[in-house]
Amino acid sequence: MTRLVFWYEFASTYSYLSAMRIEALAGREGLEVVWRPFLLGPIFRDQGWESSPFNEIAAKGTYMWRDMERLAEGHGLPPLVRPDPFPQHSLLAARIATIGTEEGWAPAFTRAVYQAEFAEGLQISDPAVLAGLLKGIGQDASVVERAKTDQAMKDLLRTRTEEAIALGLFGAPSFVTEDGELFWGDDRLEQAMAWAQKG
Repeated sequence: MTRLVFWYEFASTYSYLSAMRIEALAGREGLEVVWRPFLLGPIFRDQGWESSPFNEIAAKGTYMWRDMERLAEGHGLPPLVRPDPFPQHSLLAARIATIGTEEGWAPAFTRAVYQAEFAEGLQISDPAVLAGLLKGIGQDASVVERAKTDQAMKDLLRTRTEEAIALGLFGAPSFVTEDGELFWGDDRLEQAMAWAQKG
């Protein structure tokens, strides 16, 4: 089956939209989705940003939040809740999701985190919140502590972030096809899928 790699960051608004719809779309198109959580912080720092560009450029942020409201409604998602603070600290959630990529439950956990963050306004840096989300998808809450201490998983997340940089990723969501073509943004998801099928 043709694979499409989905690179996402839990603090990314538009990654939320992609995460909530990518599997249904991929299933219809006969594509396999490879879920790849990574960290945008190192990439943004290399670009000279201390925060999200939506915070750095006020007009861009104002537009993004309204755009997200429209798109969430259009995709049949719950009314958008702006997390406070934004962006959320996503390291622990990303480490847990990295464990999930190795054990097969990353998609369910990822959707649960995004739902908590952008539909319920919960703090995704809170270990108790993450433990509850794990229980909700049938996983043991002890994964939270494992994510804090498992050096192999910490290293894997770091390696995948370095891989994202090597691939030329500069934002999320990003999609990479088997032939190495890069597509950036939720609005490029369908285009990425169409390109993947050409291969």
